[in-house]
Amino acid sequence: MRGKQTVLIIIAVLGWLTLFTQLYLIIENRQASIPETIIRYFSFFTILSNILVAASATYLLLKNNTVNPLFDVKNITAITVYITVVGLVYNIILRQLWHPQGLQKWVDESLHTIIPVLFIAFWFIYVPKSVLQWKHIFKWLLFPFLYLIIILIRGNFSDYYPYPFINVTGIGYQATFINCMGMIIVFILFSLLFVAIGKMKNKRIQKINSIL
Repeated sequence: MRGKQTVLIIIAVLGWLTLFTQLYLIIENRQASIPETIIRYFSFFTILSNILVAASATYLLLKNNTVNPLFDVKNITAITVYITVVGLVYNIILRQLWHPQGLQKWVDESLHTIIPVLFIAFWFIYVPKSVLQWKHIFKWLLFPFLYLIIILIRGNFSDYYPYPFINVTGIGYQATFINCMGMIIVFILFSLLFVAIGKMKNKRIQKINSIL
């Protein structure tokens, strides 16, 4: 249990520190008013996913045997899917588009690489998976689906899109729609993968227990 608590402490402290540092940096280097800049900060799926990671790690550290359905095993797995996609999309697609320096580089690596890897490892090692079912995937898709809808609606009025692959102004509605469908498919695939991993681990545990 000490190992689990250590990992959660690292994730929680690193998560909140990085999030607040990113907020400071985006305000310090803002190109719009402070209220608009704060809205833009929360417009990034990266930020929202890392908030969920930091909040869930904090809750699991402090829960004192209380049960919060927001951070049950099913939703912890959903958050793991979200932060996995964040890390992969950034490192495969977005990393080459800009080259941050100094403190911003550290924040970038933390949000998109270090925290995702730590949380995936935490899920794989410590999160019980016996309750995971294929049907849970439909609920997990609600968050990214609603995110895309809200961002596109707001972008229509503000002309601000946090990611180039959903920038209607730059690439048009057809390409944006195709990219959105592609992102949903990615979420589905990783959701299937995590449930499959959970089922395989659970089957392996049951097999070992039956032998013993």
